[in-house]
Formats: sequence, structure tokens, C-alpha cells
Amino acid sequence: MPMRVRATRLTYRSLVLAASAALLAVGIPAGAQGAPPARESRPVYSYDNAIRESVWVDTRLDGDGDGRTDRVAVDIVRPRETARQGRKIPVIMDASPYYSCCGRGNESQRKTYDENGDPVQFPLYYDNYFVPRGYAFVAVDLAGTNRSDGCVDVGGRSDIQSAKAVVDWLNGRAQGWTARTGGERARADWTTGATGMIGKSYDGTIANGVAATGVRGLKTIVPIGAISSWYDYYFAKGAPLYDSGPDWLSGYVESPDARARCQAVQQRLVDGAPRSGDLTPLWAERDYVPDADKVRASVFAVHGMQDLNVRARHVGQWWDALAENGVARKIWLSQTGHVDPFDFRRGEWVSTLHRWFDHYLLGFDNGIDREPMADIEHAPDQWSTDRVWPPRGTATASLRPGNGSAPGVGTLSLRPAPPGATETFTDDPALDEGDWAAAVDTSTAAKAGFVTRPLARALRLSGTGRVTVTATPSTTSAHLTAVLVDLGPATIRDYAASGEGITTLAARTCWGASTAGDSSCFKETKADTADVGHTIFSRGWADLGNHASEAEGRPLTPGKPYTITLDLHASDHVVPAGHRLALVVAGTDRNLIDPPASTPRLTLDLARTTADLPFVGGAAAFARATVPTADRPGARDRSSEGVAGPRPIRPIPGGSSR
Repeated sequence: MPMRVRATRLTYRSLVLAASAALLAVGIPAGAQGAPPARESRPVYSYDNAIRESVWVDTRLDGDGDGRTDRVAVDIVRPRETARQGRKIPVIMDASPYYSCCGRGNESQRKTYDENGDPVQFPLYYDNYFVPRGYAFVAVDLAGTNRSDGCVDVGGRSDIQSAKAVVDWLNGRAQGWTARTGGERARADWTTGATGMIGKSYDGTIANGVAATGVRGLKTIVPIGAISSWYDYYFAKGAPLYDSGPDWLSGYVESPDARARCQAVQQRLVDGAPRSGDLTPLWAERDYVPDADKVRASVFAVHGMQDLNVRARHVGQWWDALAENGVARKIWLSQTGHVDPFDFRRGEWVSTLHRWFDHYLLGFDNGIDREPMADIEHAPDQWSTDRVWPPRGTATASLRPGNGSAPGVGTLSLRPAPPGATETFTDDPALDEGDWAAAVDTSTAAKAGFVTRPLARALRLSGTGRVTVTATPSTTSAHLTAVLVDLGPATIRDYAASGEGITTLAARTCWGASTAGDSSCFKETKADTADVGHTIFSRGWADLGNHASEAEGRPLTPGKPYTITLDLHASDHVVPAGHRLALVVAGTDRNLIDPPASTPRLTLDLARTTADLPFVGGAAAFARATVPTADRPGARDRSSEGVAGPRPIRPIPGGSSR
């Protein structure tokens, strides 16, 4: 009797809350007639009992030339309850070439299948966490990999169409089948068609490329450490960044049978990507930035500012193009190298990603689109936010190098150098940016360093800078490097170590539901830090032979001056009061660019050399920060201490490259 009495005394608010929970449980979207506003999807569906199936989607391309159009394998896990109820759900998709060859995530997980060929393990946590919350997770094998037909073409038409065709199939515009050859027609009648693509590196690159097609149904993408232009992955204005090209990467990730049948595609990659560094039609096809005006999806970009694999130039130019075209966007910039946010800010990342997908795929008004646009890590595990990025008030200031007290030890200020002022250095391919920074206050033959006086107040650089140099070479070829250095003690993530800023621990935390064949529990990590006396925080490279054209390099005439602009990588860095800001210009940056054919001696015309840098507050902020101030007494000179020099990196974006 008391239970009956309590039941009759339910308040109106209790009834509303109960109804809201019920609606969430069955996945009714926000805005449905008579439904209260929903703010969060909840784990009310069985993961253990979920539908696990494979479909092969027709790409309408015949990349391997076997006379039939290619089918790509699509492994799907989705709630069984929504299927029984006839309720349609959105899709989270990760299209990858790495599911078989190399693995995904910090633990290199691969797909696994049962004796019938049905999927058992889906790498990463997206399935474990989101399927119980009313999403489907779709893992696509790019053409030429794992169980798909076709050939890998490294960011080209086949790669992009591999994933775009699946978005089309999810929206009823393409054909799917229950088998790789033959089979019955498979229809995606269980989904709303609303798709969000996510992935790190190569996977995120595919998300960028698919979004740049403007395909309908793709509502959002979350590219993590992703490429925006494949030319810029392999070259920097003609300077080669690796001693191999896309043909090597294609052969590395392809399945064995694809490797045997795709020799013609491999040869086209060789022919279309000459090691000269010239821009060819092959590279134009793989540049997604010019098509940012076609992007319909929102973009949540994540990048490590010290990523020396997929360098931060990629996120910088993509972000700027999205901004110019008014694309809804959000960004996280970390101090790490090529690391997933699940491994450097796990709890906050999963919560933010959950809310992002709820908003853009389920339509929940949870306010994430009105929150600060940018999260920036300025010290290990210390984050700040900005309403927009770069912050309002950021403006370019043109800094000018000048002669100092000794050769190669110059000044950096707003004041132009007098006509005729020069600095000279000789390329030394045995040295790297760490060597130059450590000797910035020393007259050495291999670099020219330019340094401000100690800052009177902190100075923040935010965005993408450029360094324009006029240099006279002594030989017919020359490569150039420009780096920005914060001279002063700091504790930073050790991006040059094998973990690129993280240490993997033995303990595990769980994110979602598990089955016997697919655990949601992953190894924890912590920040791997280093105490340093200087920090290199942005860099850029170029082949001086590309002075007249970004598309084509030319031999140089010894003794003739040439002007070229080096594009620095996007960054957000605060140089504290008492520290100094340095610009170093040198030649080959060991392990980051390949050396030229000759060993040039280069003379810089300082009156025609500038560093155009984005300061919060612009030139006025720089002027205020560099007013004369006495050096702080008693401080130990540690400016020569930095992280280890750059390690050799295999050209594998997001695979087993570290």
C-alpha cells in the first residue's frame, strides 16, 4: 500500500524526467514532436547483443583493372534494439588502410573475425563507447587493403572514393552487397544517413578528403593529426622531406594480393611524383585545401604542435581555408607529437567527442557549438581556451634580423637592417635544428641566429608565420630551414622521445562495454616531460631552386641572389617574460629534410629578409615586450639544453612509425 501511495504522488517534474529518459533510451532525436529537448545520449543498448555484419560497397571505380568495379569491405556494429524497433540511427565511421597491416591506436589493434568471417574486434573505443549510446560504428577498409578490392593510391581518387561511396550507400545512393563477389543486395535502411568521420593521420586525412567532395550526409569530421595536402607531406616548396614517395607507402599498406595486381597503379605513383619536388597533377588531385569551399560538414580538428610526422602546417592551412569559407569548426592543439587525444587528455577528450557527435549527428542542443572554439596546451596537461582561433587581436608583425656582436649572432627586432648587412653560413647536413638552437649565442659556421633582448612581458604567437629570405648561394642547389626558438627554461612534453610526449602505463581504464573478443579497456598514459633551456616551437623548409615557382624547381646560378618564402608550421606558443625569441636560418635540417645535391655556402641579405609572425596584439605587443630591461641576475644559462634532435621518421602517417 505505501508503494501505491508513493506512485500516485509523482510530481509533474518527475514525469517529465522519466519521459525524457525513456525517449533517450529509444533514441528519439531532439526536436521530435512532443519530445522534451535531449542533451546527452546514454548507454542503454546492449553491446554484447549488437548486430555485427559486413557489407561490400561498390565504389564505381575499377582501380585494379580487372574488368569489374571495386567493392570495399565495410564492417558494421549497431544496436539490435533499434533495428527491432525500426528506429534509425546515425553512423560514426573510421575509414583506414591500417586495419590489417599495421593496427590502430597506441596498442596497434587490428580487426579480427570469427570462423564465418563476421567481425569480432573493432579497433579503438568508438564502438564500445558509442554503440550502447545509439550509434552505429562503421570501419571501412580502403581499396586495396584487408578485405577490399582495388588499389591504394595514397590520398587520390580511389582512397577518397572508398569512403565517399560508403557515405553514399548509407544515404541510399550507392549499392552494397553481402559478399565481396556476388551476394545479395544490402541496404542501409537502419540509418538516418547522418555520418561523422573520425580518425588519426591517414584515417583523418581521408575524412578531410571526403569532406572536400561536399558529399551530402557527412555531417561532421574529426581529423586527428591529419594531412591536408599530400605534396606537403612529402615536400616543402621543393625540399624533399623523405627519401621515398607515395609508391612506397602504397606498397606498405596494401594487402598481399593487391600488391601483386596493382603494379600499374604503383607505377603511376612513381611517374606522377618525381623526387624533383615539382608540383604535378598527381599532387593537385591530393590537395584538399582548394576544395574547402565545398565542405558541408563541421570540423573538429586535433593536432600536435610538435608533430614531426604530419607537421602542423597541415592543420594550419586547412583551418585557415575552413575559416575563409565559414565552416563550423573546433580545434585542439597539444604539445605532443603524432599522438591521439585519447592518449594525452583521455577523460576530457571522450566527454567532448561525445557531446560533439550528439550535437552534430543526433541534433542535441547541448551548447558545444557555442563554447570556446580552441583548446590549447601551453604546458604539459595545462590547457587554456579561446573563443576563436587565432585569438581576436592577433596580427602579423614583420620582424627584421640584424647584425650582432659576432658573425652569425645577430639581433631580431622591428628595425630594418641597413643596406648591405649580411650573414653567411655553410650547409652542414650532419647538424639539426637542436644543434643550431643550442649554439644560437655562439658564432658557428652552419647557421645564422637572430635573437631579441630578454622580454619585459610575455609574448604569445598564435597561428601561421612566414620567413622571407634573400640568399646568394655558392653552388647550383641549396635547401633552407627557418626555426623559431624560445630561449629560456621550461618543462615541456618530450616530443622527440619515442612516445612523442606520452609514456604508456600498465594500468588500464575502460570506456564503454566489452565482449570476450573486444575489450573497451586501454592502457593509461601520462605526460613524458623534459626540462629544457630552449624550445623550438615552429619550423619551415624550402628548396631555394623553387624561388620563382612553387610548382617547379630550377638550378641556381652561383653568386646570384634569390628570394623565397618559407611557410612556418602553425603554432600557439607563449614566450614568457625574461625569455628571448630567436629566429635561426640554416640549411639542411637533419632527419627532417634531405640535403641538396651540393654543399652550398649561403649569404643572407638582411635588409631583404623578414619574419612575418602572428602575435596576439600584433607589432605593438612585440614592441612592448622588447623594451630594454636588465637581464635577471643569478639565472643559470641553460639555453643550450633542449630535447634530443629529431629522430628519423618513416613516411607512414599514423601507422607503425614510432
